[in-house]
Amino acid sequence: MSGTTTARDKRAADVPRHRRGTSDHGANRWAVLVVLCVSLLLVALDATVLHVAVPALSEDLRPGSIELLWIVDAYPLVAASLLILFGTLGDRVGRRRVLLLGYGLFGVASAVAAAADSAQVLIAARALLGIGGAMIMPATLSILRQVFPDRRERALAIGIWSAVAAVGAAIGPLLGGFLLEHFWWGSVFLINIPLMVVCLPVGRWLLPESTGDRNGPWDVLGALMAAFGLFGVVLGVKRAGGGEAVLHPLTLIPLLAGALLLILFVRRQRRREHPLVDLRMFARPAFGTSVGCIVVGMLALVGLELIATQYLQLVLGFSPLETGLRMVPLTVAAMAAGLLGSRMLQRFGPRAMVSAGFALTAAAVFSLTLMGADDRPWLLTVALILLGFGLETTLFGAYESMLSEAPAADAGGAAAIGETSYQLGAGIGIALLGSVMNAAYAPGVSAVTGVPDGAGRAAGHSLGEAYEVADRLGGPAGTALRAAARQAFVHGLHVTLVVSGVLLLLGACAALRLPRSMEEYGDGPEDTDGPAAERPGATGSGRAVDGLPGQQNRGRTRVGADQTG
Repeated sequence: MSGTTTARDKRAADVPRHRRGTSDHGANRWAVLVVLCVSLLLVALDATVLHVAVPALSEDLRPGSIELLWIVDAYPLVAASLLILFGTLGDRVGRRRVLLLGYGLFGVASAVAAAADSAQVLIAARALLGIGGAMIMPATLSILRQVFPDRRERALAIGIWSAVAAVGAAIGPLLGGFLLEHFWWGSVFLINIPLMVVCLPVGRWLLPESTGDRNGPWDVLGALMAAFGLFGVVLGVKRAGGGEAVLHPLTLIPLLAGALLLILFVRRQRRREHPLVDLRMFARPAFGTSVGCIVVGMLALVGLELIATQYLQLVLGFSPLETGLRMVPLTVAAMAAGLLGSRMLQRFGPRAMVSAGFALTAAAVFSLTLMGADDRPWLLTVALILLGFGLETTLFGAYESMLSEAPAADAGGAAAIGETSYQLGAGIGIALLGSVMNAAYAPGVSAVTGVPDGAGRAAGHSLGEAYEVADRLGGPAGTALRAAARQAFVHGLHVTLVVSGVLLLLGACAALRLPRSMEEYGDGPEDTDGPAAERPGATGSGRAVDGLPGQQNRGRTRVGADQTG
């Protein structure tokens, strides 16, 4: 497994090879955190910045319903598919090197997306953005772990890091709305270019370079199996959610092929001496639970934001900028939770923190079912505050628990799994909740009096398309279709909120498997690379465990020895 550290290593794999005097204990580690957070901000922002632009680009490019889903979904799904691949590549050729390459690709893909003149070009550009994001995301958390070996400082850094992730997803609609008020929809991509131009030289000068264990072969085939398996499953889910029959060949074949590839991937990883993903980590209850919590948390956040922005614009009639401003309370609450996360974790422990975060988020989601065709600003504001604070509390506790539970030998793989679950949750959230929304919405516009069958089927694709059909019909039929579509969308929103709330409550129950406190660990399988004393939280001599719980002093000693050696 990449990232493995042995007692014979002269340098711990998790310790960066420093350049230009950057030190883990100097003030520069906070400057490194700033660079990493800016990198993560761009990646997270691009997952949602396009949401408020969907009506504008739909009018300009005229994408089909499946093309529209892929325009929004291609970025997070490509990124999620390739995170393990690029995370292990960084272990071999250098994490900073892969990060800088990701910066360059991200900038180029942003320019292509901004200039796209067709849905196909925009989908391809979004896929390229996903590749760049997959290069950037694993490096941010890996480098963060390296430059913050002390657990208390690392908990604060993770709080800031996870707050930036949530803020990036939440601020996307606001920034997108502002740009759409003054420019065309492609401008939402141009913001990446100047930031990438700044990040490239600053990152090259400031960020430390590091590599992991290069002994094992790099399983490219396994990474491709996982990527294509994920794409097949999600494509089938999206087609089924878009109204296609589940038994239709174009729906069933991708589902079955994707599931088969994922099963083969799991079997391949279990047999390999140097797997891309050491599945033994999931035998630790706290590790697997933390990963699941991250997926569910991001599923709720990104999926609900996509639907909420359409609700605010198409049902309540807000402009893109007004829509973004309505999402500000969620951003502020997420920032507050991230900054308070370290203290809350130390006081309450992972179990109580993550469970309470899920419960708070579920309460916010259920309260949103009181929203209807009329604006209720105070209800929306309070719900978004609870939503932002609850979700960020959940994500912070889950990330910290996951990193602490992972064996020292698999620290790099754990970071990649965490990033994969983040992006995977975002992608599945859009696909799953979007499918639920479509399934609940379409029947409400399928048989409106005076509306031809073909027009009713077209109106069932989306609320925006229903408005276009209503405008073409005109007269009483058009008015009736518009009213029916608006009512059907509100009904679909309520159904989606209930489904999301139930998933969040299930997440709260699952989080009860997490440790009670920061010092408590699960009874997972021992690290086969060394004795039990070398596992996280154990005492005794053995392999250096940098920055993991119960090992702060040894981690700092090892860092100093490596820098002088």
